[in-house]
Amino acid sequence: MSILYATIIFVKKHLSKFAIRYVTVLLVILFIILTVLAYSGYYYYNLLAAEMIRIRSDLASTTAEFQTKISDLQSNLAGAKSESATLSQALRAAEEKSGAFEKQIGAISNTVGTLEKLSQTDKELLQKYSRVYFLNEHYVPSNLIPIDAKYLYDPSKPLELHARVWPYLEKLLTAAAAERVTLQIASAYRSFGTQATLKSSYTVIYGAGSANQFSADQGYSEHQLGTTVDLTIRGTVPFTNFEKTAGYDWLTANAYKYGFVLSYPKGNTYYQFEPWHWRFVGLALAAKLQSDQTYFYDLNQRDVDKYLVTIFD
Repeated sequence: MSILYATIIFVKKHLSKFAIRYVTVLLVILFIILTVLAYSGYYYYNLLAAEMIRIRSDLASTTAEFQTKISDLQSNLAGAKSESATLSQALRAAEEKSGAFEKQIGAISNTVGTLEKLSQTDKELLQKYSRVYFLNEHYVPSNLIPIDAKYLYDPSKPLELHARVWPYLEKLLTAAAAERVTLQIASAYRSFGTQATLKSSYTVIYGAGSANQFSADQGYSEHQLGTTVDLTIRGTVPFTNFEKTAGYDWLTANAYKYGFVLSYPKGNTYYQFEPWHWRFVGLALAAKLQSDQTYFYDLNQRDVDKYLVTIFD
């Protein structure tokens, strides 16, 4: 106010009367404008300050709310992780139980499958005969088939063999022929009656003592099973010096690959050495006997029986 008054006094001293009035009016108007602007600025400043305070308050409230929500979310997340870990443990436990059940079911299925195979497999096929186990006169293999005449030593005398053994024997004969060893079948399945007739003829010709050294009594012959053959080399006399032929050497080295084994090796306690007499016992048992360098009749019957279920595998 003092500045404005001093300005007016200065103007009165230096300007004319009219000019003084004009300037005075201008100064008053200017003062009014400045006063209005100052008041407006102060007013809007206060409004802005109040708005800033409100915004800060709202922001603080919102921040606190967000922090509360974040805290709640973190708590929920921790709870979810804990629940997830619990569920994972429960799932693993359930999977382990399921696995155990599957193993049990698998074991039961295998057992059932084994029992079913055994029920369908002739238990006589791996019995130890030759004065040990007896086959009665009514026993006949369930599925005999005629052998192709081209494999026979004497095509005019038909022979039969167990149907499930034939594929193995045919492979054996084919493999031997591929190595220029032509094996022929001199004898195969023989019934109880045929064996009785044969043994009687041998007894008449050679006497009981000698016949017992190379011929089984009826009911004790492996030939009655339909899984056993007597082999010879083409162009030779059956049962004569067979051990000195390439056929015997080949069979000794390879017969086990087709499931066949030599029943009566040198030194056996049943019959004289029969290099021509080969019995089918299955691939697994034949491989074991070959690996262990043992013979069928060296094994305990209980150990032999374990191989019955896989005899045709």
